[in-house]
Amino acid sequence: MSDILANVPRKAPNRWALLPWLFILSGNAIDVAEGEPPLPWLAAAGLLIFAGCYAGTVTLGFDERRHSHLARSLLAVEAAAAYPLAIGYGSQWTHCFLLLAVSAGVTLRGTQRALGLTMMIFSGSAGAITGIFGDGSEAALMGYGTLLSGVVIAMVISLFEAVRQLRDTREELARGAVEQERLRFSRDLHDLLGHTMSVIVVKAEAVRRLAPRDLDAALGQAADIEAVGRQALTEIREAVSGYREGSLTTELDRARSLLEASGIDTRITQSGPPLAPQTEALLGWVVREGVTNVVRHSGAANCSVEVRGKPDGVHLEITDDGRGPAASPDTARGTGLKGLTERLAAAGGSLTSGSAGRRGYRLVAELPVDADEDADDDRSASTKSRTENTTENRTQEARTT
Repeated sequence: MSDILANVPRKAPNRWALLPWLFILSGNAIDVAEGEPPLPWLAAAGLLIFAGCYAGTVTLGFDERRHSHLARSLLAVEAAAAYPLAIGYGSQWTHCFLLLAVSAGVTLRGTQRALGLTMMIFSGSAGAITGIFGDGSEAALMGYGTLLSGVVIAMVISLFEAVRQLRDTREELARGAVEQERLRFSRDLHDLLGHTMSVIVVKAEAVRRLAPRDLDAALGQAADIEAVGRQALTEIREAVSGYREGSLTTELDRARSLLEASGIDTRITQSGPPLAPQTEALLGWVVREGVTNVVRHSGAANCSVEVRGKPDGVHLEITDDGRGPAASPDTARGTGLKGLTERLAAAGGSLTSGSAGRRGYRLVAELPVDADEDADDDRSASTKSRTENTTENRTQEARTT
């Protein structure tokens, strides 16, 4: 389709393109000027009326939305002038029907039934009137020429309009694709950097706390910072390329490590059938953003992450006993939860968040599951070992203020 559109000229016929067709009547105009037809003043008046109506129809007819009624009224007046001229002055004046057909093609191109009926009437009339003053071959030629003139003009103008609409649509789709890619990149960058920076800050604080009394533990936390930084570089490259697919298991492991390093007691449970890669990727984003908000904004002492799969969907819930991200003005201005809501909504899911009782915050994600994707044998071998698995891990470090 792109090659076809590229080969079609961009400059479509405009409202002035068909005015030179009036030269078809130049011979008739010369005859009238020389006074050859009887009652030349009447012929001149009819010719002027016809030419004026033709000029009006072919210029106004290009804008159907604003001038369609006026153009059709002028077409009727043009036809009323063409018939007396052709019948009263002979076959040479049946050339008026060629221009009449062009006017009809421009004015009625949007209504196929009206255009077809009108063209049959005009071509039949041109052939019949020509046959009265000439032979059958001339009549057939005039009738065919009249029909062809209107149909071809209507098709050409409609083709250019369709091409213009296709080009506009293609440009609009291209703009939409660019906006979607910008949105995707901004979401990925926010989620990646927000989580990574939180991990680095928390583990750097752990290094500072542990260094005076436990150098080995501090070095372990420093090694984690290095590993997180390297992994962040890889993820950013993948996000820029558009090929990043998160792993729910990886994000749960990272969430456990981050929460433990922050001195937050952690409980992570996962159950249910294997999940599709796209579902795992979306839930991984939720775990990443939700746990990052717990660490940065909640001030919680306990946090639980539950992933519960069902035949028709999967439920992810992150609960803490802190004050929640809504209490932080930085989070209120952020786009993390909004971006997650848009991601899940695009996949047919939902994301809700709010208070969890008297104290605490709850983030809940719901996603539908495609049965065909769940049946993928390649994934089931690697994920069955995680099914019905419950892991409880409490931090061994004392939480400091």
